[in-house]
This record gives sequence, C-alpha cells and structure tokens, in this order.
Amino acid sequence: MSTLASAFPVRRSGSVLARLNGPWHRPTLWTFAGIVLAHWAEHVAQAWQIWGMGMPRHHALGVLGMAWPWLVHSEWLHYGYAVIMLAGLLLLRPGMTGRARTWWGVAVAIQFWHHAEHALLLGQALTGWRLGGGPQPSSVLQLLVPRVELHLFYNAVVFVPMAIGMAYHLLPGPAEAAQAGCSCALRRAPAPA
Repeated sequence: MSTLASAFPVRRSGSVLARLNGPWHRPTLWTFAGIVLAHWAEHVAQAWQIWGMGMPRHHALGVLGMAWPWLVHSEWLHYGYAVIMLAGLLLLRPGMTGRARTWWGVAVAIQFWHHAEHALLLGQALTGWRLGGGPQPSSVLQLLVPRVELHLFYNAVVFVPMAIGMAYHLLPGPAEAAQAGCSCALRRAPAPA
C-alpha cells in the first residue's frame, strides 16, 4: 500500500460526506483551516497597506491583488470564496461533536449571512443595479461600514467561532471524544470514572 493511501484510508462503503467526516476529516479540516488563514492573511495585508503603509484604499489590494489586481476587483472571486467557506463549514460540521459542533454552527450561521451579502454584491455587478444608488455594488451592512473594515469584521466573526470549534474538536472532553467519528483529537481524553 502506498504512503498516500495509508495516510488517507478509504472505506469502500460510505458516502463522500461520511468519509469527509470520518477517515478524511483530519486532512480536510487542516486544509480548510489553511485556506481560511490564507484568506484572513490577505485581509490583514490589505489593512496593513491602508493603515500601516498609508496606501489609498483603491491601491491596497492585499498580497495576491498586488500581482493580479483584477482578482480583488472581481465579485466572482469574492462570491466564490464565500461559497467555498460556507460549503467547507457545512461539509465538515457533521464530524463535530458537543461544544465543537455548537461553535462550528455559530460560524455556519454567520457565514451564511456573509455569503448572502456577497450574492447581493455579485448580483449588482452582473445587473448594473446598485443598492443605495451608489457607483459601486454595496452590501447591506456596507451602507453603514466601509468595505475593508466590514470584511475584516466578517472574517473575524466567522473565524473566531470556527477556531473555538476547532480547538474543542482537537482537544475534546471524554464524552465528546467517545462520540467522535474521526481521528482529529490531538490527545486522548481520560476515560470517565
């Protein structure tokens, strides 16, 4: 058996969703966390460009946007990430138990709203209609909070409960560990007395 096959054991029975929340949960969870952290780093880089380096907002494009400016200005990219984030949270949720599942559910609910805001932005970019009548597409909360600050906020309020959920999942209590269908736990919880 190859090293790759032994690292990602596959049961012949069971759906892809069952595998994602069973034997594939650990690598999928860490891959998803890496994607989320990379996206979060892009927003932090953009904020640093504005407030740390004094760049005008329209020139502060994050790291990838400096190389490919059209990426940052594409509503398709932002909507696509919102969909990937929501899908990742939903697909990995069945593998969560106890407190991890509760916190993960909070992240799902907030990301659902964030996704709806990006769907609204994409719809405006495609149709030319503008919420609030401004020159650029605007989300509901963007009518009150500038886009850079709003997306820092959105990413923080999705990331924090996701990180708490992940911490509870990786370090479960005894009852939660007994319910887990994956090998994500970093330590074995002591058996209840």
